[in-house]
Parts: sequence; C-alpha cells; structure tokens
Amino acid sequence: MERVGSPTRSAEAAAGSGDDGDRAARRVQGTYYTLTLGNTLAASFIWGINTLFLLDAGLTNLEAFAANAFFSVGMFVFEIPTGVVADTVGRRASYLLGTVTLAVTTVMYWMLWVWQSPFWAWAIVSILLGLGFTFFSGAVDAWLVDALQATGYRGSLEAVFGRAVVVGNVAMLGGSVLGGVIAQLTNLGVPFLIRAGILIVMFAVAAMLMRDLGFTPERGVGPIKATGEVFRASVKYGLGRRPVRWLMFTTPFTTGVGFYAFYALQPYLLELWGDEGAYSIAGLAAALLSGAGIVGGLLAPIVRRRFRKRTSVILLATVLSTLVLLALGLVANFWLAVGLIALWGIASSIDDPVHRAYLNDMIPSKQRATVLSFDSLLGSAGGAVIQPALGRAADLGGYGFSLLCSGAVQLLAAPFVLLSRAEHDPADTARQVAGGDGDG
Repeated sequence: MERVGSPTRSAEAAAGSGDDGDRAARRVQGTYYTLTLGNTLAASFIWGINTLFLLDAGLTNLEAFAANAFFSVGMFVFEIPTGVVADTVGRRASYLLGTVTLAVTTVMYWMLWVWQSPFWAWAIVSILLGLGFTFFSGAVDAWLVDALQATGYRGSLEAVFGRAVVVGNVAMLGGSVLGGVIAQLTNLGVPFLIRAGILIVMFAVAAMLMRDLGFTPERGVGPIKATGEVFRASVKYGLGRRPVRWLMFTTPFTTGVGFYAFYALQPYLLELWGDEGAYSIAGLAAALLSGAGIVGGLLAPIVRRRFRKRTSVILLATVLSTLVLLALGLVANFWLAVGLIALWGIASSIDDPVHRAYLNDMIPSKQRATVLSFDSLLGSAGGAVIQPALGRAADLGGYGFSLLCSGAVQLLAAPFVLLSRAEHDPADTARQVAGGDGDG
C-alpha cells in the first residue's frame, strides 16, 4: 500500500551528479540546520523556567506536570491528522502552519499566567501547543532525508543528524541562559513573548528557504480517506515490521522520562542551590543539557564508528542514562548534580542521531513521514502517562525520589532495543544514506 503522496525526482531536486549535486545537498542541509536553530532557539527561551512559570501561576507539582502531559495528549491526538496535512498539502506547508500555531498558543500560555487561570484552562492550551508541534514532527526529518536522496547525498545520516544536534544545542544554550536571565531581570512571562516573536521570524525564513524536494504531495484525497491511509501505512511499515516496531516501543519510555527529567531538574537544582528565586540557576539545567548536547552530537558519529551495530550505541546510551538518573536521585550536592546532568545530556545526545538514522534507514521513502509521525505519537502517549505519574511521585517523595522512579522507567526501554537488535536488519549495520524508493 502506498502512502498518500509519493516521492519523485523533480527537475529541481535532481540536481544531477558531481558539484551541482553536492551544492544542492549542502543547501538542503543548510536549510535544515537553519530551521533547527530557529525552532530550538524559540523553544529554549522558556525551557529553563517553564516549571517555575507553571508553579508561579499557582499550580501544584501534579498540576504542572499534568499540564505538560496534556501537551503530550495534544501531540498524540493530532499526530495523524497533521501527518495528513504534510502528505496532502506539503511538508513546507505543515512547517509554516506549525510556526503560526505555536506563536499564537505561546501568547495564550502567557495570558493564562497573567490571569492566574484555573488548571482546566492550562490543560486546553497545552493540548493546542501539542497541536503546533505535531505539524513539525515527522514532516521535517522526512523532508530532509527525501531531499538528501533526491540531491544524491551519499554520506551518513548520523553525521547530518549529529550536526543538527550540535546546532540545536548551541541554540538551546543561548536561549535557555538568556531566558533565565531575562526572567530574573524582568518576570517569568517575558521569555514566552520573545519565543512567540522568534516563531514569527521563522515563518518568514521557512517561507523563503524551504521547498519540497524529492516528494510531491498527492492532492485531491479527502481528509477521512487520507487519515485512514496514513494510519494503515503507519501500522504496516511501523508496527508491522518487527525491527521498527521494537525500536518504536522504546520511545514511550525514553520520551516520557526525558520530558519529565528535563523539567524536573529546574526546581530540583534550585532546591539543591537553596534559593528558589534564582531563576538563572534554573536556566542552568537547560544550559548544561545544551552544552552536553553539543558534545554528544559531535561524539555521535565517532562513537557510531566504534561499534558495528547501531543498536549497540543505543543500548549503551540507554543504560548509561538510567544509571545517571538513579544517581541524580541519590545525590544532595549541587555541583555533583551538575556533573551528572551533563553526563545525562551527553548520553542522550549520542543516542538521538543514531536512533533517528537507524529508524530512517528501516523505513521506505514513501512511508517515511508517516512512520516517523507514528513514532512521535507513541512518544507523546508515553509522555501523557509518565509525566503526571512522576510529578505525583515528586509531590509525595520529593524530586530525588521521582528521579529514582524515572531511572526505573527508562530501563524498561532496554529489552526492546535488544529485541530490535535480534532481528538483524541491514539498517543496524548501515553506514550511508539508504537510497531508492522501495516499499520495503
């Protein structure tokens, strides 16, 4: 079964071979890195202070992380419908819709804080924020891989995704530090307004630079039929293929724990520091992870070369992340916690490009955006369940206890990595971008 929309080598995309193809591939990568830089910069202005922002609005720990869980619910609900937009209207159009939606809902979030709104209002706007991000998930990575194939790129996906991790973490470093400092100099709401402004700028940038290469949207299909075809393709080429299925089953655990730990580290560091008003210290958690992410992104292709199988790298990163989370739950020293956070960030950032490259190489081009979106959907489902549960654990036993629980949950991903490894898929040992448009 073919997905709605099929890849094609258009005259513009098929730049030929040699220097023209190399230049076209570099332009594609440059656009991808620019989008990554802008998106992450916008998002990271609030990452360092988001939990403090919610608590300042009068929410409890349970309500704050439940609000984050409703964000994951929004991603879960809208993942497939927005995938239809990417497949029938175009991936560029999906990205542009995402920037507008996120800009509007970010301003709405700020208004809830100003009004000290009840929890139900936070839940609704959090769902709409999730809608904004679903316009990005799957579509942008699929746009990149198809465009690289169309321009004849033959390098490794780990190298491209690794550089994207570095670019994103450079933006995260600047945005999270500035967000924390600006919040301390002004108030917790200003970084949200800055985020909305950057998203509007990114709308203009994407409108100028982004083109659908290597993929032609197939229009004229009704939304109900298109949604059904997208869902069936997700099941057939995602859950229906065992090595893909087992890898995707790791996503709920790693994504749910990752979201929770990232936001829980903000108030936890303040608790260890001893000053709950030191917002710049809260921003340090995000800054630490971004700096560690730069290191991890640079190390990812190097570490990958040391192992024959991608699953070896993924398993190593999963186990190391688990051990670090357990250690974080036991320490009481601020500077030791800082070191452990950095180690956790490095492990996660080594895993990310290898995981994405492995998954992309197992998915046929015609189903790539669909299955990537379905993988994101599973991560959102995990986040919707795990975040409020761990938030409740923090209410009952403190942040340290909740981080111990996080490590235990993260470890549940390891058996699924081993199951995917046992399938011996050629993508596990692949070194270059997989070509062709086969149906797998």
